[in-house]
Amino acid sequence: MSDLILTADAIVTMNTTRETLTDAAIFVKGDEIAAIGPQAEVIAANPNVPVKNLGKAVLMPGLINAHAHSGFLRGTAEHLPVWDWLAQHINPMHRVLLPEEAEAASYLAYAESLLGGTTTIVDMWRYMDGSARACEVLGNRLIAVPYVGEHPDYNYFDTLDMNEGLIDRWNGKAQGRVNVWVGLEHLFYADEPAQQRAIDMSKKYNVPFHTHCSEAEIELAEYQSRYGKKPMEVFRDLGFFETPLAMFAHAVWFSQDEIEMVADYNVSVAHNPISNMKLASGIAPIKEMLAAGVPVGIGTDGEKENNNFDMFEEMKTASLKGKLRELDAAAMDSWSVLEMATCLGAKAVGLDTITGSLEVGKKADIIAVDGQSLRMTPFFPDGRWFNLQHNLVHAAKGGDVKMTMVNGEICVDEGRLVSGDMTEIIDRVSRLAPGHFQRRQTWLDANGGGTTQWTD
Repeated sequence: MSDLILTADAIVTMNTTRETLTDAAIFVKGDEIAAIGPQAEVIAANPNVPVKNLGKAVLMPGLINAHAHSGFLRGTAEHLPVWDWLAQHINPMHRVLLPEEAEAASYLAYAESLLGGTTTIVDMWRYMDGSARACEVLGNRLIAVPYVGEHPDYNYFDTLDMNEGLIDRWNGKAQGRVNVWVGLEHLFYADEPAQQRAIDMSKKYNVPFHTHCSEAEIELAEYQSRYGKKPMEVFRDLGFFETPLAMFAHAVWFSQDEIEMVADYNVSVAHNPISNMKLASGIAPIKEMLAAGVPVGIGTDGEKENNNFDMFEEMKTASLKGKLRELDAAAMDSWSVLEMATCLGAKAVGLDTITGSLEVGKKADIIAVDGQSLRMTPFFPDGRWFNLQHNLVHAAKGGDVKMTMVNGEICVDEGRLVSGDMTEIIDRVSRLAPGHFQRRQTWLDANGGGTTQWTD
């Protein structure tokens, strides 16, 4: 990687004071931000460094997708509540998934993410050596969380042995862009020895733990039946809160008591507003979580329950759902949502010391949003009518991103992948998907049209 100065009409830093600069520049030295300030000063102080002028654009931190799943079921698993959807579509997919298919799905997911301005993605997926290879080629920052099932009824997912092997092989690799966590698909997908082993692995390797919880209301009764407790009380008492960081996806049905409890621990939440709407799961109490000090990031969830990885669309939906839940037009304001997708999201995934804001010493994870686009017009980067935060949350789309840089390397330039062949990525999935769907249908036909869930 070589040094570079980025200039643009506006820089939204997402630092602690929400500082915004105009006619400014960022000096990227290697993989880090070395200076931020007025264009003339930064250029004069580094006369031999090439300058990339983005013009009428907003330079801002890359977006952080706090919970996602690679996949290629887009548009084929529709109009079902979450548990029927799992039994009829998702679990049968996992039963027949091949490593080659899983890798192709990750290439597809990470390419779409980078093109839309997402620099960090928490991906819960399968056979994740292929995911790490996709990350290594395309250039994104990856938190790899294997989809683990360690229970006789769920023995068709990845195992904790596979999870541990992935940590050994990939944690900290690809210039530090790959982090590997311990994952469980759901607490009920693991028996008691496996639950304890997941905790022990997280502590042993000093890596976070991630799972789904409280996505649908039906879970609450099951936790009460099995443990006589609320979900977060169960995780606390089992020892999961003693891990370096425990992040829970969804948290739609957290009670106020649970919110207040997890705020006392190193626990975070990944909010998935579009998925929660599509699967009719509910509206998470994000206002209460933020008020209690719980770090909340935003995630797209998978391509099959969203149906895309556009974090700009996700930000808008998070804001609108917050307003609707509170019946308050001022709720979930634009700055708060931007923080959830950048600096607060970085804290939620344990990377706030290296990314999430544009500050000297942090990694150069930077995107440029086109200020010439229809959706960013009018463009008021300062003064009385300043509107960048509102347009970024409520108007912009992933297609408005013209540059994506991760770790000081430009991965997307003028809306095109720098590494990786988009045609090849799409063609590979198009070639593999029919065979996968046929194998899945064969399994469904032989097994009554779906898997058994713990809800049955």
